[in-house]
Amino acid sequence: MGFQVNKQDDVTIVDVEGQLIVGNRQELKQKVLEELEAGDRKFVIDFSNTGYIDSSGLGVLVSLSKKIRERGGELRLSSLNEDLRTLFELTKLDTLFKIAETRDGALEGL
Repeated sequence: MGFQVNKQDDVTIVDVEGQLIVGNRQELKQKVLEELEAGDRKFVIDFSNTGYIDSSGLGVLVSLSKKIRERGGELRLSSLNEDLRTLFELTKLDTLFKIAETRDGALEGL
């Protein structure tokens, strides 16, 4: 379980491995905010290897989205499995985030 941060051109990509839950949400938030402070403005969070996100994980994504937008940036999500996509639809968060089927889809036009 953890987070891998990579750069592709001028986009910061964060791979979430395992679950995004109360126990590790602060680590994700800190990693993204460090990149934001360093001047990065384009972010993709990839959930290819994620099976579960709890309410605190959703809260951290909303918080990060707001902070990134305030700095003129954009946060996109990619590769949500069927359960996670349903979760985002039920909570109406699919209207807040641009969600792509694949990482490449999320990078398109960013």
